[in-house]
This record gives sequence, C-alpha cells and structure tokens, in this order.
Amino acid sequence: MTKEVALKVTNLHKRFMLPKDKAAGLKMAILNRLKGIKGYTEQTVLKGIDFEVYRGEFMGIVGRNGSGKSTLLKLLSGIYVPDRGSVVVNGTLVSFIELGVGFNPELTGRENVYLSGALLGFSNEEMDEMYDDIVDFAELEPFMGQKLKNYSSGMYVRLAFSIAIRAKGDILVLDEVLAVGDAAFQEKCNQYFKSLKGSQTVILVTHNMNAVREFCTRAMLIEAGEVSGIGKPEKIAQEYLELFK
Repeated sequence: MTKEVALKVTNLHKRFMLPKDKAAGLKMAILNRLKGIKGYTEQTVLKGIDFEVYRGEFMGIVGRNGSGKSTLLKLLSGIYVPDRGSVVVNGTLVSFIELGVGFNPELTGRENVYLSGALLGFSNEEMDEMYDDIVDFAELEPFMGQKLKNYSSGMYVRLAFSIAIRAKGDILVLDEVLAVGDAAFQEKCNQYFKSLKGSQTVILVTHNMNAVREFCTRAMLIEAGEVSGIGKPEKIAQEYLELFK
C-alpha cells in the first residue's frame, strides 16, 4: 500500500549574507566597493536537503547546534524562502517555533487564543470549535478572562503549548517545546504525544533523544547542512550521540 505524502522537501538550499565589520564611514564603504572588497561573507546553511514525511507519521529531526535544523524549520513554516529547491505541503501546516509568539500581555487569555488562531490562519468560527479543547488541556478555564500580564510563567507556557498542540492543522511542526510547565503538566503532554502516533502528522525538532525514541516513528539526522541519515528513531538517536564522542 502506497503511503500518502504529507510534506515533500526537494533539493533545498539556503544561504545567508553575514555583514563584516562596518566600514568607517560612507567614503570607506565606497572605496571598498570600488576595490571589489565585499562588506559581507556568505554562509551556506542548507546544501540540498531531500526528504518526505508521510501522513500520520511522527518525524523527528535532530542535529548538533549549527547543523541547519532551525533554518530548515523556518523554511518548512514559510518564514524563510529557499534559494533553491521546494517545500510542498499537502494540507494545512501549523508551526510553533517559539511558544507564545504573538501573545499580547494586555489582552485576556481568551483574546490571546483567538489572536494566536488568527496568526495561524484560522477563522473565528474555527477557533470557536477549538477553544474549549485548548482551555481544557491548559487547565486554565477560571483565568481566561484575566489579562495575560497577570499570568504566572507556568500559566503562560501552558496556554501557549495547549494552543500549539490542539490547533487542528494537518501537519504540526514543533521546535523543542516538550519541557514546559510543572512535572504533572509535562507528563500530560508526554501522554498526549504518545497518543498521536498514527493519527497526526508531526515534525519535531529536538535535542532530546529520549523524546525521539519514545514518540517518533522515524527520524532524520542533519549534519553540516546535509541529511546524514534517515531511519528508525533508535538508529538515528545513536548516530546523533556518536557525533559527540
């Protein structure tokens, strides 16, 4: 039986222009330009990334700092545009690179749920359907009328994380968001991730190899901007750990 492709990445390249030390004034900058001296250096971050994620798959993406994981995640999420290659998404993709991005502390918890939904592309009607589920998971129903600036840090991350995982997108993209809240809420989140296997397409970028082994159905290792390996979570987790020996 042919697996249905949820996301396909083909020959993905990305580089950045990093400025050098600033020239001392406009005159020096012009002289440097006339001499052919560039005011920047080129950094190639991704060098032809290819992979597919199948419908219902829990895919882990791992790699050392600077390997290109975060850049890849931003390309998948549409924050960056590739220099070359393509990202094809079959369905709606909900991306959470940093919890609470877009929250307004002057708005209530309820208002921030709808604000986050709008930023993700959901209508008010769609958020109406998700609202109770989000609030129930966060266990914050008595506090949703309060302004976010009055929330504790724990309440803040619980609300942000609940929006992240309960928003009804076809593909959920998460970046290092497992360790949130107190021990009881972390265990609740862990149980939720276990329940997702086979029912939700998830892409998780993480340094936590225990999470890769426990939650993922497949994993990919990125090293120096290239795919170093794709396969079973235990195999990829071991390859990742071998990089530090």
